Amino acid sequence: MTKELNFKITGMTCANCVGRVERTIADLDGVGKISVNLLTESATATYESSAIDPSTIFKAVTEAGYTPVENSAKNSDSTTADDLEYHKEKRNLIFAVCFAGTELILSMLPMLIPGLHHFLHSLLPIATWHLIEFSLTTPVLFIFGRRFFRIGWAEIRQLSPGMNTLIMLGSGSAYLYSTMVMLFPDLFPAGTANVYFEAAAVIITLILLGKFLESRSKGRTSSAIRKLMQLQPKEARILKDGQIIEVKVGQIVVGDKVVVRPGELIAVDGTVIDGSSWVDESMISGESLPVEKIAGLEVVGGTINATGSFTFVASRVGSETVLAKIVEMVQNAQTSKPPIQHLADRIAAVFVPIVLGLAVITFFSWLIWGPEPSLNFAVVTALSVLVIACPCAMGLATPTAIMVGSGKGAELGILYRKGAAMEALTTIDVVLLDKTGTVTEGRPKVTALKLFDQSEAELFTLISPVEARSEHPIARAVVEYGKHLKLSDATVEFFQSSTGFGVDAIVNGKLVKIGSRKHLAEAQIDIEAGDSFADELMSSGKSPVWVAVDQKLAAILAISDPIKPGSLLAVNTLKQMGIPVMMITGDNRLTAETVAAEAGISEVLAGILPEGKSIEVRRLQSEGRRVMFVGDGINDSPALAAADVGVAIGTGTDIAIETADVILMSGDLRGLVKTIMLARRTLRTIKLNFVWAYAYNIVLIPVAAGLLYPLTGHLLNPMLAAAAMSISSLFVVSNSLRLRGFKPPEELS
Repeated sequence: MTKELNFKITGMTCANCVGRVERTIADLDGVGKISVNLLTESATATYESSAIDPSTIFKAVTEAGYTPVENSAKNSDSTTADDLEYHKEKRNLIFAVCFAGTELILSMLPMLIPGLHHFLHSLLPIATWHLIEFSLTTPVLFIFGRRFFRIGWAEIRQLSPGMNTLIMLGSGSAYLYSTMVMLFPDLFPAGTANVYFEAAAVIITLILLGKFLESRSKGRTSSAIRKLMQLQPKEARILKDGQIIEVKVGQIVVGDKVVVRPGELIAVDGTVIDGSSWVDESMISGESLPVEKIAGLEVVGGTINATGSFTFVASRVGSETVLAKIVEMVQNAQTSKPPIQHLADRIAAVFVPIVLGLAVITFFSWLIWGPEPSLNFAVVTALSVLVIACPCAMGLATPTAIMVGSGKGAELGILYRKGAAMEALTTIDVVLLDKTGTVTEGRPKVTALKLFDQSEAELFTLISPVEARSEHPIARAVVEYGKHLKLSDATVEFFQSSTGFGVDAIVNGKLVKIGSRKHLAEAQIDIEAGDSFADELMSSGKSPVWVAVDQKLAAILAISDPIKPGSLLAVNTLKQMGIPVMMITGDNRLTAETVAAEAGISEVLAGILPEGKSIEVRRLQSEGRRVMFVGDGINDSPALAAADVGVAIGTGTDIAIETADVILMSGDLRGLVKTIMLARRTLRTIKLNFVWAYAYNIVLIPVAAGLLYPLTGHLLNPMLAAAAMSISSLFVVSNSLRLRGFKPPEELS
């Protein structure tokens, strides 16, 4: 039986760490897919429970030098974990700054203030000053920075060097060289018995500073998730045995009657049974306008009640609520890898060994051909190469952008089920839209009306109570239209339905006939006055419903499925972005082309059965096109799965569509445009992150190796190399955080 294991991993610092953990787990018998995320420090693995158990996976991760932590989505508190990490990094940094700062003052001030060097040496011999520097450096390396050495040593043992290896070798070499000088100064050639304790301590301190800033930034990248998780209130009121009692939200069970007061957060999902109000669903659907809620309509946990009060019956609680599923989907998207990250992982796997080779070449080149004291030059340049080449920025380039981008999508009502969907969205060259429920509202409405012998209110006073007895979609459209009118009381004294033709009824003593032209014609009713209007309706793809009262033609209603308000704007915007749009439907060509014309779509595939939609998707793909299929997720699963990107569009409750790559919580197609725009912006951010990370190393490694020494007479100090490495990582994180400011054009709001 295949199972999925989700757990945390602490101790990872770069892309090489990720690659090593993935290789370690993937090499285990019984493990299928494995994905590790550096930013969230999380891993997801599929495994055969008959062949391996989680403890074996955890043991392998531990042997690789990292710490696995069991993680349960239901009870884990990521906010607390982030806070603990932040405070730990802050504490380590403060102590390291105290020790390294003191040492830096002792070693650098004598170089800046004339005479201070001789004054200090008159107080204590140089050997004692070396011992003081040794005492200050040791805790920085082996207490506050011990993780770099622990993991670095594990990397070397597994012949898989990474960032920690570079840090360990860089700072460790400076420390070891200085310690040897302190203990055995006579072993070194004249002029080379110098100590680099301050360089080793400052290197570790600057890297700790970078980790502290990354930790703080990481908390900001996951702010969208925290906002979503904070939407659910801690307590709620339920109606039990006629009494209103307060309970913890976790105690609510399906079937409980929950009372919501003005201004409160709705605790769980359910259906309104009493009262009415307007509810702000913006944090769930991305729609800014409040939605009216009356008896029979669904409410979603985490949304905000406005002025009214109502009672609803809980239908989904705990991990089954819409809010819980949104959080789960966003977390899954943040921990998955787009294809571009796999390329980065392969590059990172060979990058560190190349850097180690360059450091060795640099050392011996300066030792053999460098000016005197050549050993000093060799040590400084080799240390600088090791430190400046740490691939932190490479490992953060993709996950930071994916995390911020998917979090921003959640704020806009866009759920990416996997990070790969973001990259796939940027390559789409044709959008295939399902008609019903996607381009159109998905339910018939009365869109036009011609009256002959009745006023509007008089007509619907008679026909609304008749149609209320039927479950037919057209009957529901008539009833819905009548709700907006001031109707008089009516009594239905007789009701008879003729399937496929219409209904007859006696209402308030009047004979009412509703149905097709044939239904009225067979009753010998003169209907010629309505033929021209009916023909006009049918030519435009609308269905005429004929109404007669007491054997006289009273009205013709136009019934159609209108396009959604944002469909035309969305289609036109997609075409402006260079993406052609097609519509697919099972309806007849006349109706389909009428709807397509209203929505600005020129290419139509009509008369396609549900099972034929996936065939059309594959046909387009066989022509070399990358297809996005957009459907309402009801009969579209095969097509959603077959498409390069499947987008399920719904009303905010139909989000558990396993075959879709992206889910739009709002039913508005303008969200589709936002989805593509955000994906393009995210991918551009990732590419810029990679350009910076790799360009930085390509440019600065030669500088660290001493390339500019013949021109300037100066080498790059290892401390400056460490600072530059930290700045590179911070640039990547900061660049990704810019995605939080993404705003779609105003007309799409």
